Amino acid sequence: MAPAGPAASAQMEFLEETRAELDRAQRELKEISLLVDQSRGEVEKLAQRNATIANSLRLIQTHFDTIPRSDIKAAYEAAADAQQRLFTMRGQLEKLQGEQVNLERLTDHLKRTLAVLEGSAGSGAGIGGDGRDSQPPIVRIINAQEAERQRLSKAMHDGPAQSLTNFILQAEIVQRLYDSDPERCRTELGNLKSAASATFGKVRDFISDLRPMMLDDLGLVPTVRRYADSFGHKSGIPTQITITGEERRLESYREVVAFRSLQELLTNAREYSQATQIRVLLDVDEARVRLVVEDNGRGFDVAQALGPGHKTVGLPTLKERVELIGGQVQIESSPAQGTRVALEIPAGQVPALT
Repeated sequence: MAPAGPAASAQMEFLEETRAELDRAQRELKEISLLVDQSRGEVEKLAQRNATIANSLRLIQTHFDTIPRSDIKAAYEAAADAQQRLFTMRGQLEKLQGEQVNLERLTDHLKRTLAVLEGSAGSGAGIGGDGRDSQPPIVRIINAQEAERQRLSKAMHDGPAQSLTNFILQAEIVQRLYDSDPERCRTELGNLKSAASATFGKVRDFISDLRPMMLDDLGLVPTVRRYADSFGHKSGIPTQITITGEERRLESYREVVAFRSLQELLTNAREYSQATQIRVLLDVDEARVRLVVEDNGRGFDVAQALGPGHKTVGLPTLKERVELIGGQVQIESSPAQGTRVALEIPAGQVPALT
């Protein structure tokens, strides 16, 4: 029997939205695939041109004393221009390929989601769960996971992957200057070292965001303290952290839920709320963990953000994760009035640190 009433309407609306989103993603994937093919062909042409120029430079080096300086200068300028063009085109190709991979994942995810939803509609199963949302919890959790994977993929592409491409170009410059211009070679080596150090710092932060080792080694309280301090320093947003109660270990999954909630809330405050001040409170006692994140940002309509048809999955999924382990979440916000999110998680029975 098909679902009836508001639940059926919400279900059909979400099905149509998913189908439309799949159509858009497939069109974008087709377009970007053509761009990837065109860019790949251009990269191959530029690589062949660079190889020809490199051969010409080797000939110049063997007859360096007999070739006019103006010709040598023109040859090296042409080589530098060709290198830059190839570097730029490779960067463009890598960016397009990253977007292509993300779109392929998105279309595959949407196809699977659509199959699940159509199966639910055919069997008469309601999608609304408690009637609060047109998406079942599993779909929202999958959406959140997929969005996080896409964010990580983009972060890897725009950060370490792009830096490695720059390293290759700088290394080629150093190699070319090794015999002809030792002084500039030393300068380029210094630039390469600085870039490597900066990239190493980014990769270390990236790994820490994925899974801070401190969370496993020392537990929730030290990790929250370090992460909030680091967040305030890197974001430039004054972040006040207050920790009270007992510093004790919790079961691993409880620590993970609390820490991921903090990450989500601080990210929201930085990227969406446009906050200029954030306060974090963490209190741990024998019975429960209480985490409060408050900002002075632009705020939002809570009912709309958590209600049917919401466009984001962050807060609803955070709320569900906390509730799945017996906790609760309170969200207070309104436009132009900032946001306050308080969550409580049962502390479990892990003994205190000695």
